[in-house]
Amino acid sequence: QVQLVESGGGLVQAGGSLRLSCAASGRTLSIFGVGWFRQAPGKEREFVASISWNGGNTNYEDSVKGRFTISRDNAEDTVYLHLNSLKPEDTAVYYCAAQPFYSGTYSGGYDSWGQGTQVTVSS
Repeated sequence: QVQLVESGGGLVQAGGSLRLSCAASGRTLSIFGVGWFRQAPGKEREFVASISWNGGNTNYEDSVKGRFTISRDNAEDTVYLHLNSLKPEDTAVYYCAAQPFYSGTYSGGYDSWGQGTQVTVSS
């Protein structure tokens, strides 16, 4: 496992942008696929985006395609989620998760999770 810390959340108006960071400590993130998930109040946690260990493969949930971009900097052991054209329905706690050589959409495939960062989009 690896320790993960998310940051970058906040309050933003609809149409605005944020950049979330998922920083690893304890061991290198370079062999880990990383996924971003979110959970809104009263709803189940859902997949948002993921990136493979080498950055060569990315996946996005349909509602965020074209608006969110996932990237990684293995030298900094950090994965980013760029949120653009934000909508009120994007409001949620965003979590990053990591698993060696796995970058699927299934939350159960990840063993390491961060504590989450709140994103609130006002209309």
